[in-house]
Amino acid sequence: MGNMSERRVERLCNPACSRLPAFLVNSPGLNSGFMIPHCTSAALVSENKTLCFPSSADTQSTSAGKEDHVSMGGWSARKALMVVKNLENVLAIELLAACQALEFKRPLRTTEPLEAVYRLVRSKVGPFDKDRAFTPDIEAVQEMIEKNLIWNTVAQYLDSDPLWGEDFQT
Repeated sequence: MGNMSERRVERLCNPACSRLPAFLVNSPGLNSGFMIPHCTSAALVSENKTLCFPSSADTQSTSAGKEDHVSMGGWSARKALMVVKNLENVLAIELLAACQALEFKRPLRTTEPLEAVYRLVRSKVGPFDKDRAFTPDIEAVQEMIEKNLIWNTVAQYLDSDPLWGEDFQT
């Protein structure tokens, strides 16, 4: 999921693919725009690949040779939590990039659920017109993801849960 998200950010930042300004910013060259957030996303995706290496592959004999294979379950669980947090940040960067891309397409509109997500993101993070630190913006959107605010915004447009088929209205 993270790898696909990062690739979508790359395509949005690449004017040859998106027909949008390079790095989703006016005056690319004077402003780096989404160049650094894209690099951050790529680094997090790469980190997740290493975190997904099976911990049991690095087993050690313990308990005076009585346990010849240790699952490393505790470390596996901690790594899984790190992967989830990294993925939330990758998705936050993609949401920010997608909202920024919409800025260049206005006054055109997208679907109502996506417009609702756009409004939610823009309630905390404004458009990028010149370089600024992205960390507070990424953290704000990551928190929205973690608290299910993005999902809850979209869910109201669905008749039922697409995974479980449960009616949202009950």
